[in-house]
Amino acid sequence: MRNIALREYVAGAFFAALTALLAYVTIPLPGGLPPVTGQSLAVMLSGLFLGARGGAVSQVVYLLLGISGLSVFAGGKSGLNALVGPTGGFIWGFVLGAYLTGKLTEKREQPSTLHLLGAAFAGGICAVYLPGIIQLAYLLRLSPGKALSAMLPYLPGDLLKVAVSVFLATKTGPAIRQGRY
Repeated sequence: MRNIALREYVAGAFFAALTALLAYVTIPLPGGLPPVTGQSLAVMLSGLFLGARGGAVSQVVYLLLGISGLSVFAGGKSGLNALVGPTGGFIWGFVLGAYLTGKLTEKREQPSTLHLLGAAFAGGICAVYLPGIIQLAYLLRLSPGKALSAMLPYLPGDLLKVAVSVFLATKTGPAIRQGRY
């Protein structure tokens, strides 16, 4: 088994905490829809900075914090009820999203900005939406198309988070990877 440096533990804890913090950054949507949160930005960043394994582990830690009763989920929620409700699939998707974002960026030594944008989109949006839409459709008895169309109000904010995550990764990532933090 590979030794994990203290630095990796701290980085994983940081991204779990960042995900929790960004759950409280919300933009309300009209019509009683759940608000846009900053959580998926942290999911993308964890994959971009920590890679597949580290990013996924940071999101598992986030899930465990919420399951244990800490109010780290959007709206100050916690516990298993938050994960089995209509929006719980998106939270489960954070692990998959961070993993996929990291895996796609690990494939290249020096990924281009376009490659990073694709990785953040695939992991931070597609991989998070997939289990979210499935759980939403199942619990609310929606057709897959109707559940997918319910995501349209969230897409502009999520695309902005893709751009922000890639900007941060390209501007600070090289210094962080060289240990200058």
